[in-house]
Amino acid sequence: MGLIIIGLYAAAVLLFPLPEQTVVVLPSPDGHVGTVVVQHGGEQTVLNAAYSTSHIGADGSEDRATLTAATVKREFGAALGALPPRPVSFNLYFVSGTDQLTPPSKLELDKAMAELKRRAVPDIVVIGHTDTVGELEYNDRLSRARAERVREALIKQGLPAQRIWAAGRGEREPLVKTANGVSEPRNRRVEVNVR
Repeated sequence: MGLIIIGLYAAAVLLFPLPEQTVVVLPSPDGHVGTVVVQHGGEQTVLNAAYSTSHIGADGSEDRATLTAATVKREFGAALGALPPRPVSFNLYFVSGTDQLTPPSKLELDKAMAELKRRAVPDIVVIGHTDTVGELEYNDRLSRARAERVREALIKQGLPAQRIWAAGRGEREPLVKTANGVSEPRNRRVEVNVR
């Protein structure tokens, strides 16, 4: 039985050769380069330099190279152009005990709106947070009110309501860990995550 399966697999490979595969490591917009491990034929290739490449041919051979940014743009420009924009996040901060944005965060909301309007069909998640001053139930309500306040501001600017989700996390996910009852401005925030 095992020989039949191997024979069928070999015949399938001959009739339907394996597709070629190319992996290219692209730097992030800030220049950070991650690492990709390509596993092929029982071996691993580590790609950890900008524009490093592993190409697996239809015959199973592997070629490794480092391309230039111009070559990547020329060879893969159409595919890269079809990708959705990278996710982006904004933090908006609030006056203590309220759902009122701080003056600097009002300006940041304008920047967020400009980015959101550049995206054809954004998915937006608005998550409210509080510091640890106050009771847990109060902070849950306040964090939700902050998220809803930002959601409504986005809708008033013309973004589709059905694309914006709001949630409150209360004091459970602080940006800065503090003891209970500590007024920490960086924890009084709404995160606007856009995909």
